[in-house]
Order: sequence, then structure tokens, then C-alpha cells
Amino acid sequence: MTIRPARVEDVDQILALIYELALYEKAPEEAKATHEQILATFFCANPQVFCEIVEVDSQIAGCAIWFLNYSTWLGKHGIYLEDLFVRPQYRGQGHGKALLQYLARKCEENGYGRFQWWVLDWNEPAIKFYKSLGAIAMDEWTVYRVSGEELKKLGE
Repeated sequence: MTIRPARVEDVDQILALIYELALYEKAPEEAKATHEQILATFFCANPQVFCEIVEVDSQIAGCAIWFLNYSTWLGKHGIYLEDLFVRPQYRGQGHGKALLQYLARKCEENGYGRFQWWVLDWNEPAIKFYKSLGAIAMDEWTVYRVSGEELKKLGE
């Protein structure tokens, strides 16, 4: 197993992983990212989003897509994990844990204050996995989102 930063030639595989994750999360119609968008956001001169690839025998087994967030209380950046996905045939072999450990080390090396992510409440395998690593559910918080027409109206 090797973990490495994504490369331009990985764009089609990254898109495939995003779509596979959307299928797993029962929302394939919501995965609308394009080759051009991934290329422009992950591989621009000053990227704000990053992707780590896990390879097994030169095959892409999964990825972690992340970006920096900020805690005003800590006065420090942190890492927000947008997506963690390991293909089914590679699960249970430590690849997801290795990606999380990689990002945890990046937090430590850079003095970031925390590492966080969301998980769907029905995704019991992931919840059990995260708890086994010492992650704590932030149940007292409710996530809000504005998108589509509501976003447009809010911005008027």
C-alpha cells in the first residue's frame, strides 16, 4: 500500500471514486463534478482542496479529499475531510485507517488544531470504524446548508 498526493493523470479515477461514493451513499444523482472541475480545483496554481490516493499493487484503492478549515476558538487551522472512500474489494485491509493516519500526521506536522468530518447517521460501519479510532461524535451540533435556489435567494 502506498499513499500519495493525487496527480493530474488521476482525475478520471478521482471522478470514478466520487461517483462510487455517491452510489454507496444512495445519492448518485447528486454527484455532478466534471473532469474539468476536478482539474481546475485540485490542480490549479493555488489549490484549496487536496486529494490523497491510496494505491495497492499500482491500483487506486481509494482516496481522501480534504481542505483546510479554521477554528476561531483555537486560533488554528484544521483539516476537514470532505470524502474518504475505499473501494469495496479493498475494505477491511487498513487502507481507510492509513489515509486517516496520514491526515492526522499532517495535522500534527503543521500544528493544526483538529481533524474533522461528517458521516451519515445510517452509515453504521463507518461510525463504528471512526469510534474505534477515538473519534467523537459531535451530536450536539446540527449541520445546515444553503444551496441551489435558496443560495441564490440568500445572496440577493
